[in-house]
Amino acid sequence: MVTTVVSAAGRLRGVRALVVVNPRATTTTERQRDVLANALGSLAELQVEPTRNRGHAAALACRAMRDGVDLVVAFGGDGTVNEVVNGLLTDGVHPAVPSLGVVPGGSTNVFARALGLPNDPVEATGVLLDAVRQRRRRAVSMAKADERWFTFAAGLGLDAGIIERVERRRARGHTSTDGLYARAGIREFYSSDRRHPHIRVELPGGRTIEDVFMAVVLNTDPWTYLGERPLRPAPEASFDAGLDVYARNRMKTPGVVWSITQMARRNPRLPRRGATLLHDLDEVVLRSDIALPFQVDGDLMPPQEVVRLSNTPNAVSMAI
Repeated sequence: MVTTVVSAAGRLRGVRALVVVNPRATTTTERQRDVLANALGSLAELQVEPTRNRGHAAALACRAMRDGVDLVVAFGGDGTVNEVVNGLLTDGVHPAVPSLGVVPGGSTNVFARALGLPNDPVEATGVLLDAVRQRRRRAVSMAKADERWFTFAAGLGLDAGIIERVERRRARGHTSTDGLYARAGIREFYSSDRRHPHIRVELPGGRTIEDVFMAVVLNTDPWTYLGERPLRPAPEASFDAGLDVYARNRMKTPGVVWSITQMARRNPRLPRRGATLLHDLDEVVLRSDIALPFQVDGDLMPPQEVVRLSNTPNAVSMAI
């Protein structure tokens, strides 16, 4: 179904907007969609499109970009945002890419929260409306894993294995919760191979980091959230800088528990043993001697042996 909001007094002249809604997102409701549509429709010529299947959000965003739409709003979780970004950047970074707005509707909403947006959809709608009225924009970097754009993080190994377990449980009807992720994390950690590291991290200039068990590449801080608490393995990561890498060289239980505890602190202490932290890289290659689980923005991808990750500054203009 397509909802088009008709003209209204106070509309900004010539502004066209599209809202892409994932009706299956964890906290998205019809009422919230209607509030957003009515409010934004008073400022712009608006269409609202619910997604029907995987990849639909990217197709809608791509069409909006090629049709010259000014603003595309992703209303859903991090997966919806990721698809919309990939659709907007189908033809690469160029001046005609629409601005991006985000209204969080998922269970974690890492990208929206990393931008400083409220986690409540109604409050985030208020921020979006102010940005549209004031034509306020912020340029942020985006990252790529091979040809797939991502907004905040990509991971090879353990963290992707946890997501794989969660997705299997969700396919059986389980709801995505912090408890589900915690249980999946414990089971994946103890069932994974913690004796034989498979990953090598290749850096610009020929430097390599050998014997890595898991690697997370971050486009911003934090990596993820556990409830309301951010997990911050790379506190200096930023949308205004290049990529950061958190690579674990040891997987013994005490060290991993200590590291997670530090990540959850208000002022995390950087790792000195058991992990390597790299900051502000333009490019990095993750190479494994076996195919390992891989994820981007919390979305499971096919297992990978080699992934090239890169940073593109000022890739997207955010209405924020």
